[in-house]
Amino acid sequence: MNRTTGLFTAALLLAFATTSGAQHGAPSGHGPGTAGGHGAGGEHTGHRSADSCEKEFEQVVADGRGFGMAFAADRHGYPGPLHVLELATRLGLTPDQQTKVRALQDAMFAESRPKGAALLAAERKLGDMFASAKADEAGVRAAVHEVERLRADLRALHLTMHLKTREVLSPEQRRLYHAERWGTTAR
Repeated sequence: MNRTTGLFTAALLLAFATTSGAQHGAPSGHGPGTAGGHGAGGEHTGHRSADSCEKEFEQVVADGRGFGMAFAADRHGYPGPLHVLELATRLGLTPDQQTKVRALQDAMFAESRPKGAALLAAERKLGDMFASAKADEAGVRAAVHEVERLRADLRALHLTMHLKTREVLSPEQRRLYHAERWGTTAR
């Protein structure tokens, strides 16, 4: 599979690679005594982490999930349908609420899966420019604009589903949700 190179993905990959090594006590490959930035066996630790994160991003987005695209909503008291359904028992969802949230999730997936596929295809196209040594400034700029347009559209979908899901829940259910997901209460 070709490597994706979108700006958002690159930022996530860099953050993941940096924090992954730090969290697990693994060498970052950039400090003294790391033999030119390479870990044992000549493989760059950060690149392995980045490859793993990239694969996870592709799988999650292809499945219609957001890979953090709705954190701005979720962490501020606007829960998403997928996680609300995962916590249905703890939240005490009524059958009517479950039906409404499931309908929101189904609608989200019906839109997010094709939008995610388009985003991943645009990412591959951008990566292919570099893989084939045919990248030039105009082409790269156009491809990045397309990737980011598709990403913005997908992110807006996920965020609006959080808005709609919040309306289905009571204030107490929203408080419980936030405590479960974030360890605090939402505003």
